[in-house]
This record gives sequence, C-alpha cells and structure tokens, in this order.
Amino acid sequence: MGWTTEADLIDGQRIDASMMRDLLDEPRTVVLLAESDRLVGCCELSSRTDPTVAYFGMFAVSPDCQALGIGDSILAEAERAAVDLWKVSAMEMVTLHPRAELIAWYERRGFLPTGRTFEFPYGDERYGRPRRDDLRLVQLAKSLPSTTASSSTVS
Repeated sequence: MGWTTEADLIDGQRIDASMMRDLLDEPRTVVLLAESDRLVGCCELSSRTDPTVAYFGMFAVSPDCQALGIGDSILAEAERAAVDLWKVSAMEMVTLHPRAELIAWYERRGFLPTGRTFEFPYGDERYGRPRRDDLRLVQLAKSLPSTTASSSTVS
C-alpha cells in the first residue's frame, strides 16, 4: 500500500527489536517520530562515521498518511536536527536502485546521486527477503546550510 512500498522488491521485516535496541545504543544516533493521534512516520538520523555528515535512514510514512506533507516535514526536521545537534554540512542516505519514483522525490528535495553503490545484504533476513537477485543500494547526498530555518517541529 502506498506509492513508496518495497513489497515488490523485499518480503519480510526490515528491522527487528534487537536491531532497534542496537541502533538506539549508538552514540550520535536519534530516531525521530512523527505522531498525530498515532505514529505516522519516522526516520533514523546519525553522524557516526564522518563528523561532518549525517546519515538519514529508516524513513517511513504510514501509507494512509502519504501525500499530506508528513515526509517533507520529517525530512526538514531531520536536516534541522542534524545541523543543530552535530553541526554537519551534508546529509547522505541510501535507497534501493529500482525505486526511481522515490529517488526522484529525494532529488526534488536537493539530494543528488553520489555515484556510490552498495550491495544489498543478501542472506541477512533482518533486512528482509529480497524478491530479486540484482538489488543494490544507491547513495544520495545533499549539502546542508550551516543553520537551517526553523520548521514545524515533528514530534
């Protein structure tokens, strides 16, 4: 359900409780939640490898809440938080290469392909069960201003 689904590419879970605990134990990592009367979206934000770059991942918006601007709000808050928390100058993320519509969505928000690709973690069902044998992750990146304008806070 929803235009951003990966159901045709990957079956099964994408993260489990153990992975989430490990993620939250990482220094310089936060998970942002968007709530209305319930959880409607989330993302992971971290800056672990390069202190000048934030990683944006685990991005999801409930399918029945898509096309309402929630994704834009989460991304804007992630950018603001990354600059405020860690004074980073760029944000990177990865997505599955066949997701042309999603990649275009990110490009409209200033992300550009870096040319770097990564192998999908085949054989590790914690990341799902791929339905194709040619999946790879493409990296996108965006420069961030040294200070971001205040946006509506996602809480």
